[in-house]
This record gives sequence, structure tokens and C-alpha cells, in this order.
Amino acid sequence: MEMRETLAKKVAWISVISNIILTLGKIVIGLYGNSDAVFADGIHSAADVFASIIVLLVIKIANKPADKEHPYGHGKAEVIVSGIIGILLFLVAIYVVYEGISGFFHEVESPSLLAMWVALFSYATKVMLYRSSLKVAKQNKSKAIEAIAFDHKADIVASIAAAIGVLISIAGNRFDIHFLLYGDKAASIFVAYLIFKIAKEMLTEAFDILLERNIDTETLQEYIALVKEFEEVKRIDRIRARELGHYVLVDLRISINHFKTIKQGHDLAKLIKLKLMDKFDNIQEVLIHLNPYFAEDE
Repeated sequence: MEMRETLAKKVAWISVISNIILTLGKIVIGLYGNSDAVFADGIHSAADVFASIIVLLVIKIANKPADKEHPYGHGKAEVIVSGIIGILLFLVAIYVVYEGISGFFHEVESPSLLAMWVALFSYATKVMLYRSSLKVAKQNKSKAIEAIAFDHKADIVASIAAAIGVLISIAGNRFDIHFLLYGDKAASIFVAYLIFKIAKEMLTEAFDILLERNIDTETLQEYIALVKEFEEVKRIDRIRARELGHYVLVDLRISINHFKTIKQGHDLAKLIKLKLMDKFDNIQEVLIHLNPYFAEDE
């Protein structure tokens, strides 16, 4: 658990530092280089800074073990953070769309070539950050780190879109094609769409977990297949599982022969629980209820 927290903090701090540098560069160059797309990308990076700081504040809470007041642990703290970041990105998308659309109603000037290079530098940096963050998130089953990775993912496409928009505007100015000058404005709106899409994915997942939606069918079928390996299990009456951030809780009802003793039933339930937790390392708890099975029930 301590290693998981250390890795999460490391990812968050790398994200904070890199995003501060990118935010300052893109906002300054976006403003003085006359590029709405690069400026919008800078606003998105500023949101990333805020998101990373929130993650740093909540990681310690999410990794705390279960206690008397929170018997199921504190994993949902990460989910709440993921939802907050999603809302933040949604608001950023609305702002960028407004700025982009309003730009079509004014005379525009060609952005500087420096704005394009800043966007390309941001793209290369975000590719590296996204891959490293996602790897750590998957290894540690961390929704908070995954949220940071998704932020980087949105910036990847956003940065390349901004670079293309700047390039189109510059080409419009050089070849005297007026409508191409609006390429930068169009790119900023496309950036907003990408930000909105990521925000929607994050909010949907956060709400699903907070409302304790059952885990995906494929994973549930893997649980069922494992339980059926035990010959003593005559029937699976009910199985459900829910995510609490980086871990899963499983509820299972099975039927065994009615003549089995309480100890035999207890030992079987313990074996099933241990095997599930051994094969699926993100399962933190398995609650098993035993029902009596009679041959005539079939």
C-alpha cells in the first residue's frame, strides 16, 4: 500500500511540474503568438495542474485501510476526485467553445510559427506522460492516476490539433486564402470537443462506481467460472461485484448439499474467497452466503 501511494504521488508530482511548464508556455505563446488553439490548450493544461494537485491531496485518504467508520475502505475518494476532474474539464470545454465560436465573428490574424512548435513540443511531452501514467494506473488499479492519464490523453490530440490549426492559418496567410485564417479558431473548437469527450467518459465512470453499478459482464463471468471449479458448489444463486476506486468487493450466494456441516460450508467459502482474491489481485473482500441444496430442486 505504501509503494502504491509513493508511485501515485510520483506520477502526480511529475504531472504538476510538467503541466505548469506547458501551461505557462502555451498561454504566453498563445496570447502573443495570436493562437486561440494553443491558448485553449494552455487552459486545458492549467486544469491539469489543478487536477494533479487534487489527486496529491486525496491519494493518502484513498489508500487508508478500512476502519470503524469506513468498514469498506476509502477507495471512493479516488472516484470522487475523478468526477471532480471530469466536471472541471467539462467547464473548460464550454469556455474554449465560446472563445472559438466568438472568434469567427471578428477579423483574424495569422498565428506565429512559434505557436505551432510549442504545440508539437506539448504533443511529444504528453505522449510520454500518458504512457507512463497509464502503466502505473493499471499496475496499481488507481482511478486517481488513471484520471491524470486521461488528462494527458486529451492533451495529446488537443496539442496536435492545435498545431495543425496554426499551420492551416499560417498557410492561409501566406497564400492569401482568407477562410484558412480561421483554421486556428476551428482547431480550438475541436480541442474543446476532445476535452468534452474525455470529461464525459470520466463522469460516466465516476457516477457508475458511486452508484455501485455491477462490474463488467466479462469479468463477472470469469468470477463465475472460477467458482464453478469447486464441485461442492451445486448452484450459483447470485453474484455481484462493485468497484470502490482501486479495489473490488464481491457478494456471492451459492447452494451446497443440505447435509454439509457448518464447518464444511465455512471451509468451502474460505477456499473460494482465497482463490478469487489470489487470481484477481484487485478483489479486497468476498462475502459468501450459503444456501441449502436439495436434489429435488433441479
